[in-house]
Parts: sequence; structure tokens; C-alpha cells
Amino acid sequence: MPGFVLLVRVRGDDDVTMRIGITVSKKVGNAVVRNRMKRRFRELAREILPTEGVAGADHVLIGRNSGIERDFAALRADLTKALARVRK
Repeated sequence: MPGFVLLVRVRGDDDVTMRIGITVSKKVGNAVVRNRMKRRFRELAREILPTEGVAGADHVLIGRNSGIERDFAALRADLTKALARVRK
């Protein structure tokens, strides 16, 4: 996706809990920009992962340079689309 990379790995244990990891490198911007992007990703995960996520898997969102400029609705649509692609 343009704003982020989504990695999903099924853990293979009997726990159905979904876990989330968020990383934004220094290449994206200074600390203020990186923290803002992480806050946006946490909110997206809070909204979308309970219904669209893969049970028993680790989800990792890696921020890209264009992610901070994207509209929140566009990021929401991108994450929903990426999770649908992963579930196939």
C-alpha cells in the first residue's frame, strides 16, 4: 500500500489473540512526524483489526514516507484492502 507495508504472520499456537507491531524509521521524518504516524496507525488498528484482522496472528505495520500525507480515510481503506488480500 502507498502509506504502509503490512506484514501478517500466523503464530501457530492455540492463542487466537491478534497482536500488533508498529514501526516507523527515521527515514520518514523527525520524531514528531514518526510519532504522529504511529498514533494514526494505532487508531487504525483499534478500529479495523478486531473485525478484519487474522485471528492468532501478528500484524506489523511499517510506515512509508507517503503515509503521513495520506488522508485518514484513505489509510483506513488501504488497511481494509490489505487485510482482505492477506485473508485470501
